[in-house]
Amino acid sequence: MIINAKIPKFKSLVPLKETETNYLLWPPKFSSLPSFLQHYINSDTPIYGQKIHSYILKTGYKPNTNICIKLLILHLKSSCLLYARQMFDEMPQPTLSAYNYMISGYVKHGLVLEAFDIVRKLCVCGEMPDGFTLSMILKGSTSVNAELYSRYIGKQVHSRIFKCVVEGDDVLYTALVDSYVKSGRVDYARRVFDLMLERNVVCSTSLITGYMNQGCIEEAEDVFSKTMEKDVVVFNAMIEGYSKQVENAKKAIEVYIDMQRLGFRLNISTFASIIGACSSLAAFEIGQQVHGQLMKTELIEHVKIASALIDMYSKCGRVEDARRIFNHMPEKNVFSWTSMIDGYGKNGYPNEALELFSTMRIDHLIVPNYVTFLSALSACAHSGLVAKGREIFESMERDYSMKPRMEHYACMVDLLGRSGSLNQALEFVINMPESPDSDVWAALLSSCRLHGDVELTNLAANELFKLSSGSRPGAYVALSNALADAGRWDGVSELREIMKTRGVSKGTGFSWVGSDGILKAFFAGQQT
Repeated sequence: MIINAKIPKFKSLVPLKETETNYLLWPPKFSSLPSFLQHYINSDTPIYGQKIHSYILKTGYKPNTNICIKLLILHLKSSCLLYARQMFDEMPQPTLSAYNYMISGYVKHGLVLEAFDIVRKLCVCGEMPDGFTLSMILKGSTSVNAELYSRYIGKQVHSRIFKCVVEGDDVLYTALVDSYVKSGRVDYARRVFDLMLERNVVCSTSLITGYMNQGCIEEAEDVFSKTMEKDVVVFNAMIEGYSKQVENAKKAIEVYIDMQRLGFRLNISTFASIIGACSSLAAFEIGQQVHGQLMKTELIEHVKIASALIDMYSKCGRVEDARRIFNHMPEKNVFSWTSMIDGYGKNGYPNEALELFSTMRIDHLIVPNYVTFLSALSACAHSGLVAKGREIFESMERDYSMKPRMEHYACMVDLLGRSGSLNQALEFVINMPESPDSDVWAALLSSCRLHGDVELTNLAANELFKLSSGSRPGAYVALSNALADAGRWDGVSELREIMKTRGVSKGTGFSWVGSDGILKAFFAGQQT
């Protein structure tokens, strides 16, 4: 199906500029049409060349294949996909080149399903796709518009290459690796990577990102070490991957230092990732040093960097520093407002968080996103503002047509439960439009334990066990403590036997201790 975008008709096209009309005499001779078209294809304003197509239609001239393909390219470069498709459909026998241009145009503009439709036509007519065709198919399969196709297109293309129908090259193999990674099949991506004679940095970066997203740190490090010619992007992939897990965040700082020693020029992605690592570690001193480096560059004014610094300072407990950056931002978006609201809420300043939330919506007319609402609801929970929390929760769907997600419901249960309204919290859970998940029941369980309601604690815990019997050891501990507080030791013993049977063990206690500007975890019984 072709999307009917608003495209000007030929008769209402913008007239040629004077500089354009001087290129060749008008009207052109039919023998000069290829030169005319090529001129506009190569120009910065290819849309002016559409007048040539209008001229061809008026004269009744039947263009040959070469001119048809040039017209097709002209319309694609002008982003007039409807005209391009009409030109393609009118060709008596489209060549492989015409198919490739049409597929590439659709993929470039995000119309992946239309591109796949062209591929099917290509196969039906007996034409054999080449490496470029398959590369475009793979590129399309990684698009968010690919829907279910992304799951199996990589395998189909790989199969065709394996059968030697198409000779593979670095471009095609790189696209195949990227396709496998983005469809979650990093194991297949690695097989292709290992078979490549020349492993380029683009391919390595894609594979590293895939491994990092799945938490396969050692495999990512192996690929990184085997990448001979490294660039900034592959270093950034390592830093970003390390920064996602607090236990590996220190390695992100080490890679960051190596980059500078090797003379790489740090870019916005580098700084954003290393600030994220400092946030995970609550490494205030290192974050300050990074901030100092940024002060010497123009990146300090970028909204992405400023938002990351606000988040970092907030997580380090330096709310005043975060607000200072926020106040001096030349441009603010919903992410920067959310970071500051969340920072206030998590550092014990709920009133400031809610005041900023109101200012954002009323004075600056910025539409909050799902995370903004979550931060505001959390601030209400920490300050016991039940009525305000309800009003914010209800405004999501009423004022912004945003259907609350499960985490918003969990936050509301936490808000009601913390205030001691346990029956209201239970009623809220029962009346949810969707089945509550484990986070919702965990929020209720925590509140029941806090207020010593053994019966409701038991109810919430049992519901939680049904959803995740072995992945929530804290639920067993909370129920055990509630029973112990009530003096029901038989219930405590019975629960501990159930934990042994199900293989559930209480996590080892540990404390965070600052060392060399970085937080380190020391576990119970650990020798220093």
